[in-house]
Amino acid sequence: METEHRIYVGNSNDLSQIDENEVDLVVTSPPYPMIEMWDDLFCSINPDIGSALNSGDGRGAFDLMHEELNKTWDEINRVLVDGGIACINVGDATRKVKDSFRVYQNHARITEYFDRMGFEPLPDILWRKPTNSAAKFMGSGMLPPNAYATLEHEYLLVFRNGKDSRDFSSGTDVRYESAYFWEERNEWFSDVWEDITGTFQELNSTDEELRDRSAAYPLEIPYRLINMYSVYGDTVLDPFWGTGTTSLAAMVAGRNSVGYELQEQFVDVFDDAVGEVKELAYSTVSRRIERHKEFVEQRIEDGNSFKYEAENYEFPVITKQERPLQLYIIDDIEEIKDGYQVSHMPYNESTPVNADTGTQQEQATLSGQFD
Repeated sequence: METEHRIYVGNSNDLSQIDENEVDLVVTSPPYPMIEMWDDLFCSINPDIGSALNSGDGRGAFDLMHEELNKTWDEINRVLVDGGIACINVGDATRKVKDSFRVYQNHARITEYFDRMGFEPLPDILWRKPTNSAAKFMGSGMLPPNAYATLEHEYLLVFRNGKDSRDFSSGTDVRYESAYFWEERNEWFSDVWEDITGTFQELNSTDEELRDRSAAYPLEIPYRLINMYSVYGDTVLDPFWGTGTTSLAAMVAGRNSVGYELQEQFVDVFDDAVGEVKELAYSTVSRRIERHKEFVEQRIEDGNSFKYEAENYEFPVITKQERPLQLYIIDDIEEIKDGYQVSHMPYNESTPVNADTGTQQEQATLSGQFD
């Protein structure tokens, strides 16, 4: 199996290098309106935003920022297949502008716009961010009534393009090969994720602005979403690409990817990360297998039995749908025009640990991202 990963430097309000209905899944984390670290970016795109902020018009600036994001959402509407899924990671913002302090509900504004475009909002997921307990109490602390809750979660908004699911009437075998484990389904499709910690990539740059702008979100998030809402060989789009976290996850998951990014410097960061992606893929897949075996052992120890055996592995599974499940690792990576081509090979339990798949120590470090 081969996948292709294209990277374009440009504004995502024009995805002209992507054809209509070319994308099967969108996974992205846009710049959050009314978060101060993104002010310069929004103001550079639309100077009226800076004027609104300078005059103390927070509501007006918020509206204008979302108008800019809406241009990208319009493009997503054009390139996403009927029944395709869009997953948007976003957080709300609390901010004082002039004499007004309030929360700016980014998740609500984006949901409203996707609804107006004809997308079907699906149940969203909340994931809790690691927090600094020393700064937990905001406002007047222990004195009522002016304290306010801290924002310790972000939203994973999920939308389906149209009312109907994707048509898999032909080639349905790939859906079964792309299946996840029963216990993974129970974990991934919970509406609150409290076990997401850390990021895989570290931005090694002396450019402080570039480091701030990276806003890298944990690799586990796009990796889960890609496995949940796409199949092998699908194309995943991230129009706010950043350091390429979604593309790395797509490589590991055996999907194609396309990324758009304004800052060309981030491509260099991604190129460095690609050097470790073979080890990341191996450790991720082997850890998933290991966790399933631990689940099997515990279930048998508790006196429960299994009805089905996996077709490609020597262990049982809970459901018939899991039987054809096949996980892949990366065999080779080749640099091509606008990105990379990746060759994948089926993972089996006798796959040796060698220079290509990483040392035991490297695997342990990387697999920790998926504990």
